[in-house]
Amino acid sequence: MDPSLPVMQCVILAGGRGTRLGELTASLPKAMVDVNGRPFLEYEIDLLRSHGIVNIVLCVGHLADAIQRHFGDGSQHGVTIRYSIERGALLGTAGAVKQAEPLLNEVFFLTYADSYLRMNYQAALGRFRGGGEPAMMVVLQNENRFERSNLVVKDGYVLVYDKLHGHPGMNYINFGVCLLRREALARIPPNEAYSQEQWFQQFIDEGRLAAFETGDRFYEIGSPDGLEEFRRLVAAGELP
Repeated sequence: MDPSLPVMQCVILAGGRGTRLGELTASLPKAMVDVNGRPFLEYEIDLLRSHGIVNIVLCVGHLADAIQRHFGDGSQHGVTIRYSIERGALLGTAGAVKQAEPLLNEVFFLTYADSYLRMNYQAALGRFRGGGEPAMMVVLQNENRFERSNLVVKDGYVLVYDKLHGHPGMNYINFGVCLLRREALARIPPNEAYSQEQWFQQFIDEGRLAAFETGDRFYEIGSPDGLEEFRRLVAAGELP
């Protein structure tokens, strides 16, 4: 890590069951799926660390012990890792973040444990700190290239976020990284299932979900095709 970079925090949602990967995740968390001899999450943490993100909060649930045993406190991977463990009823992609609230800084990144996302994290943080919005989503002009586009973005703000239905001007996709202020967690009801879509819709309705555009494409291992593509990327030595 470049010592000139400020320390940043990232929440990683790592509680999913990974059902699309079939037998691979029958007894293994999706984040621990093998990629050329290493668990996928190691690659993601290496990437975040290279951008100065060394304070990691893992929101875990399904087969959480396997992740905790491998990564521990994070010291062997050059980061500090703390865990928010989801037990019992599932809390959803926003509810899990709410549960982790005592561990969170005033400003933090949020991403997923099945995604490898090359982008300018420093520039995104600078943009977010310079504004007053409670949340900012990193967006990619997708035009349905990689997956179905799900965002309408205009003048630096997300106007529509809909993963189920098409809308006029829906040319962007949620890249998989967001920036949030801790105060935004007040919008999530405690101890109940709540999705990111429900959470972010509140900010969209107020015209306060900022958008930060990246030109990099995303990689994911949540599907068999995505996993195979990432394995080819690693084998070809094409990681940063």
